[in-house]
Amino acid sequence: MSYLGENIKKLGFGLMRLPQKGDAIDVEQTKQMVDLFMEAGFTYFDTAWAYAGSEDAIRQALVERYPRESFQLATKNAAWINCKTKEEAYAQFDTSLKQTGAGYFDFYLLHNLGESRTKYFDDFDMWNWVQEKKKAGLIRHVGFSFHSTPEELEEILNAHPEMEFVQLQINYADWENPAVQSRRCYEVARKHGKPVTIMEPVKGGMLANPPESVVKILKEAEPDSSAASWAIRFAAGLEGVITVLSGMSNVEQMKDNLSYMKGFSGLSDKEQETLKAAQEELNKIPLIPCTTCNYCAKVCPQHIGISGSFTAMNYLTLYKDKASALHQENWLVGGHGLKRADECVKCGKCEKVCPQHIAIRENLEKVVENLLK
Repeated sequence: MSYLGENIKKLGFGLMRLPQKGDAIDVEQTKQMVDLFMEAGFTYFDTAWAYAGSEDAIRQALVERYPRESFQLATKNAAWINCKTKEEAYAQFDTSLKQTGAGYFDFYLLHNLGESRTKYFDDFDMWNWVQEKKKAGLIRHVGFSFHSTPEELEEILNAHPEMEFVQLQINYADWENPAVQSRRCYEVARKHGKPVTIMEPVKGGMLANPPESVVKILKEAEPDSSAASWAIRFAAGLEGVITVLSGMSNVEQMKDNLSYMKGFSGLSDKEQETLKAAQEELNKIPLIPCTTCNYCAKVCPQHIGISGSFTAMNYLTLYKDKASALHQENWLVGGHGLKRADECVKCGKCEKVCPQHIAIRENLEKVVENLLK
């Protein structure tokens, strides 16, 4: 039985974390990465209107350099970001078409559904609107990305069976995480017969550099394999997956991913046992589950460097090195013109849009207490 995406290789190029040159995306390095990816036979690229500079960069690196039918391009509509009318929400599509120069989108997603965000797509009648775009030939396949509970996913899929696929956060750290519930969300999507694109397989880079105790387990099993490779393979080994999106930030990461995904055919029993041991070890370590998506930053009235603060706090938890953690906080927060955790006014707007359901205000207090005092 065929399914959507069956001819797409299992590694997708996520464009949320492209290489930087100063404050801008490094388009020349992105071109090198695109070339390596395409030469290896991989063809799925994932961007979004909300990923600053990404759509423009992929126009230069991919769309203007390769035949349009040789790749699949996905982008997303975030109607909940500063849209007060349906016209403003619909305009994101036109902006994406212009910025990518793609002519049409192979996969178009209503972005980050769940909780209060779903209401925007309902109020603006975007479910019917995307179907009209599909009939017009501007979209090939329509789906949505989702960060919430399996119960809410069930409600959306019952209400909108016309959706062709779902994009979910799935990684071995979150598989049984009660805040993310990767496994249960995946099972709901499969019950409804929806193929899945997977985001955050490396959990914002955290599983590329896991704690030493986890690295030890992985290296004992496969001394030459990267920690990131285990995370990607875990996600790619699931049934009904269109592709696994890896947010690669440099040529080295691209080469590493291609090295083990070119011939990927599933996980062995031994590999699954290794990952189970890694999961159990990770669960012992109390990290803040931030993936640096920075949706919180888009709504914070104080411009607090939330994700940078959490990255530094996690570094302190993992390595017990306060000086190095402070150095990270100085660069990721102050170095980017953002305010520090102690200037939070606790309005809670950030928590309403956080895909990871992090108690942001509470954790910022921990940053102040443990890192800034």
